[in-house]
Amino acid sequence: MGERVLEKRDVILQAAVRVFAAKGYHACRVGDIAAEAGVSHGLLYHYFRSKEDVLETIFGETWGRLVDEIARLEAADLATVDKLRAIARFYLGSWATGPDLIRVLVREVARSPEVGRRVDAGAHVFLGIRRILEAGQARGDIRRDADPRLTTWVVYGALEEILTGWVLGRLPDGPDDVARAVDTVVEVIATGLAPGHKGAGS
Repeated sequence: MGERVLEKRDVILQAAVRVFAAKGYHACRVGDIAAEAGVSHGLLYHYFRSKEDVLETIFGETWGRLVDEIARLEAADLATVDKLRAIARFYLGSWATGPDLIRVLVREVARSPEVGRRVDAGAHVFLGIRRILEAGQARGDIRRDADPRLTTWVVYGALEEILTGWVLGRLPDGPDDVARAVDTVVEVIATGLAPGHKGAGS
């Protein structure tokens, strides 16, 4: 794609995020997105097949950025806890930079499960976190008796629920609160994963 084509496509996607956040995916029409983007219906359909295609693209590209960040961290020469902190900072920090995008992702992933199933990048996020944990166990960074699969769900679940709390207005969400959330998640998980820590079944 040429630069101008990519710019127009991004304008449409950004407009869709604003419309989906304000009206909800199911309540809005393609015409609402076109109007918000300042383009014709025809031009929108030149880039996207349908409203669902727009949502799927938003899901896929957002998850793709997280997959890329986790892959970068996998290759980095960092302690496991530092990698988890970087993941938490990237994930929760997205609220500060794009709250509308997070509103769309949190609300619509539950309402549009068929879209979520087709965006397979989510599976790569889980695999990347799990590999980071397994590598940490092999190095002795974290306790070897922790189940990496379950721990991956604990890490991801904690981050996802904090974002949901912000979307629903049930947690304070200022810049200091975002930093505090990152610290809290990492400190709680790091304490449980410390090599000398005894698990509940010990």
